[in-house]
Amino acid sequence: MTDDVPWLDGTQLRAWVRLVAVLERLPGVLDAQLRRDSGLTHFEYYVLAILADADDRTLRMSEVARRTSATLPRLSHVVRRLEDRGLVERMPCPSDARSTNARLTEAGWQKMVQAAPGHVRTVRHHVIDALSGEQIDQLAEIGEAILHRLDPTGSVADSCRHLDHEPEPGA
Repeated sequence: MTDDVPWLDGTQLRAWVRLVAVLERLPGVLDAQLRRDSGLTHFEYYVLAILADADDRTLRMSEVARRTSATLPRLSHVVRRLEDRGLVERMPCPSDARSTNARLTEAGWQKMVQAAPGHVRTVRHHVIDALSGEQIDQLAEIGEAILHRLDPTGSVADSCRHLDHEPEPGA
C-alpha cells in the first residue's frame, strides 16, 4: 500500500460498499419487473419516460442521449427496437436538417400508462418505502452532490430539476 493514497476509513468503506451493492442490485430489480410486466427493459422505459415528459412528446436524439447518458449508437439501437414495436418514431428535425427527432407514439404513450404503476410500485417497495422522509431528502442531496462531481457542467442534474415540484393530483 502507498502512503500517499487517502484510504477509506471504516465508516467511509461501509458507506461505499453499500452504495456499490445498491448500484449493482437495483438495476436488475427494476429491469426484471419491467420485463415481466411490460416487456420493456429499464432503459427502454427510461427513454419512453423522457419522451413522455417532453413538449409534444418529441426530443432530438442527441438530447435523449444526453439525458440518459447513453452514446448515440446505443440510443439509436434502442430506439430502433422501440420503433419496430410502434412505440417511438424518428423523423428529421424541422429546425436542424442534420438532426433527428424521436417522438413517442400514441402506442408508446399507452405502453407508459400501462407500465408506470408497476414500475412506481417497485420503486416504492425497494427504495422509497425503505426510507424515512428525512432520509429521502438526504438521498436527494447525496445524489445531487455526487452528480455534481460526475457531471460538473450540471447538464444531467438540470434535466432532473424540472421534476423538483409536487405533481398535480391526477398527473
